[in-house]
Amino acid sequence: MGKRRMKMRKSKLVVLGLIAALALTGCGSKAKEEPKTSPDTDATATAIPSGTFTGEGEGKGGKIKVELTLENGEIKKIDVLENNETQGFADAMQTITDAMIGTNSFDVDSVSGATLTSTGFKTAVENAFEKTGASKDQLVAKEAAGTSNKEEREAAYTADVVIVGAGGAGLTAAIEAANNGASVILLEKMPMEGGNTLISGGEYAAPGNWLQKEEGIEDSKDQFYEDILKGGDYENDPELVRVLADHALESAEWLKDEVNVTFEDYMLFFGGHSVKRSLVPKDASGVELISKLTKKAGEVGVITHLNTTAKELVVENDKVVAVKAEFDGKEITYSANKGVILATGGFGSNLEMRVKYNPEMNEKILSTNSVGSTGDGITMAENVGAELVDMQYIQTYPTCDPELGTLLYVGDVRMEGRSILVNKEGKRFVEELERRDVISRAVVAQTGGVSYMFWDEASMVASGVNVKHQREYDYLIEKGILIKADTIEEAAAFFDIDAEELKKTVEKYNEYAKNGKDEEFNKRGTLTAFTGGPYYIMKSKPAIHHTMGGIKINTDANVINTDGNIIKGLFAAGEVTGDIHGTNRLGSDAIADITVFGRIAGRNAAKAE
Repeated sequence: MGKRRMKMRKSKLVVLGLIAALALTGCGSKAKEEPKTSPDTDATATAIPSGTFTGEGEGKGGKIKVELTLENGEIKKIDVLENNETQGFADAMQTITDAMIGTNSFDVDSVSGATLTSTGFKTAVENAFEKTGASKDQLVAKEAAGTSNKEEREAAYTADVVIVGAGGAGLTAAIEAANNGASVILLEKMPMEGGNTLISGGEYAAPGNWLQKEEGIEDSKDQFYEDILKGGDYENDPELVRVLADHALESAEWLKDEVNVTFEDYMLFFGGHSVKRSLVPKDASGVELISKLTKKAGEVGVITHLNTTAKELVVENDKVVAVKAEFDGKEITYSANKGVILATGGFGSNLEMRVKYNPEMNEKILSTNSVGSTGDGITMAENVGAELVDMQYIQTYPTCDPELGTLLYVGDVRMEGRSILVNKEGKRFVEELERRDVISRAVVAQTGGVSYMFWDEASMVASGVNVKHQREYDYLIEKGILIKADTIEEAAAFFDIDAEELKKTVEKYNEYAKNGKDEEFNKRGTLTAFTGGPYYIMKSKPAIHHTMGGIKINTDANVINTDGNIIKGLFAAGEVTGDIHGTNRLGSDAIADITVFGRIAGRNAAKAE
């Protein structure tokens, strides 16, 4: 679950700004909005009318509507009347509200990691103020009275276990460490918990799970083990893969039964897997995971310090004993009686690091990652002698927003096995349930480096992606990235796809479905024929999604140094680690990974001496 829509949004905001300006000045045809309370112009120095005014902006999740209350030239209150922002990112609006009221100014910083939400909210507030007819310059700024960032912090803290990174792996490790009797402090540089897990679909690969049993799907730990190894071209560490495969199901049950994560009553068939085994959290969103993990962490006594950037690991007597971090420009030392866990995620948003290890992953390739995925933990671990492995293996997700690089969850119709991928020429070019890296390379080789996902109304109804991901669906339609049309010809014409070839492709695929075998690409799973319109076509392209490389760990989640020995007091879990997925991670294996190894790291750190 942020990242990347700024260029498009800026242009939109400029247009909105021009429209607003014309509405205020053009021909005098439109009067300014009347405040809900009577204007009080009692000779105030600013001549800004008091009252309440409404305004709108465009956030990451769509329209943000606010109500601004002004009194005697001061910002008194800002209420959010309407928004569809993701939990966590929505907290940015309160942070900005506190800053605006505290400084009596709209010129406050956006919240790092929630840029689109921040921009949309600030635009909405300024849009409301425009309706006063006054100028922002008339607001008399005050000395900053403090924002939510300015909480008091001591110069030093001590806990049994200190964890860096409050994404899925960090929260899981924190809960397990606390459950094993340790006091825990969790550090997060972003203003909210979640990391990449928050903005993911949250799907979880679990062999032998309860839904498979209901559907009569045969699966096993050994089969999952082989799928992971094969998916990573056998470049994985077999011992780590064995642990992941053996404990994936029990950790999924832990999420369900102990953390109270709600899973939907259906599964997805991710590319590269041999069977359908991927559980889907409520609303097909990582928000369900992070909200429940965060709640559980609080219940078991985990202390979380947000906006706190870890800078350095402290080593004494060959053991990691503390983390030096920075909060609001102040250095703070977090001492760990038992152990430090790194759960800082990958480096998909660190262009310099990406190019260092894989020159092909340059600035031309967009990213699905959180802006916080900058490899901090990898760098800190390397500085104390940790071995790094598989750093060159960087995965792209094949079907992302061609303008922003964000994941397109409407595209989950592909994992339902109810769509095909075609090129500009209207032809299929790859198996739709292949590995992500294979599909991505195939897409890049097509005209324009993009693919077009095709499906019909029956597939839409069966998958329900337009309902599960309605905000994204509406956005894609609005931006012309997705077209809904009555005929194949009309849909194809929208993207200038060869309609006749596309019709032939559909007919051929329907024949394969009738016979039960894909003669061209041997597509796995059940083949479902397309029936009638409306028809849908979605344009997409690959974007950086997961970095397989990172810190070398053993099966107990201990960090290993370049001499092959354990670094005492240091553990790691999640995307910050390497050697689990090899050259390529299969879809939905990440959530299993962070949960399995997060639990192991938490338990072992709590028991460390």
